[in-house]
Amino acid sequence: MKMIVGLGNPGKKYERTRHNAGFMVVDELSFRFQTPWKSTKFNGMISTPIIDGEKVMLVKPLTFMNASGECVRPLMDYYNVEIEDLVVVYDDLDLPIGKIRLRQKGSAGGHNGMRSLIAHLKTQSFDRIRVGIDRPEHGEIIHYVLGDFSKVEQPEMIAAIKKSADAIEDAVKLPFIDVMNRYN
Repeated sequence: MKMIVGLGNPGKKYERTRHNAGFMVVDELSFRFQTPWKSTKFNGMISTPIIDGEKVMLVKPLTFMNASGECVRPLMDYYNVEIEDLVVVYDDLDLPIGKIRLRQKGSAGGHNGMRSLIAHLKTQSFDRIRVGIDRPEHGEIIHYVLGDFSKVEQPEMIAAIKKSADAIEDAVKLPFIDVMNRYN
């Protein structure tokens, strides 16, 4: 079973913020396949669509971004999900708004959610989709990432969310390296 983890922060307050791009992508997949979200005993929400004949677990950790690994590692252990079946989707300040980048490994790059995952998984070698949110021209990064997308940014982000969801659908049936070549 593939596990697709979208990183974000729980609650209405954060729902449409830049930092919740990962949640938005797994929400798009849940919507496409009309599968409801359910609470887990591991402090997260899961949705389990069948994509291309394979059961997939979509995950939204409810631990807040900086403790995402506290939800993901126990879920992987409980459901016997191997690291090669994990894909993590998250926002990236170093990519322009709406651009996506797929990678098979890498550092946290200053992203606290990824830092938590790497610490709990004890590896940097897992598939990921980075969704560009760009850097602020001025002001504090924390206020920027916890802010909503502007009206100008929204169409580009909607396209990036849909493209990321398409990439995940492809990753269920194709090797991730092939998906990288298609979407990067």
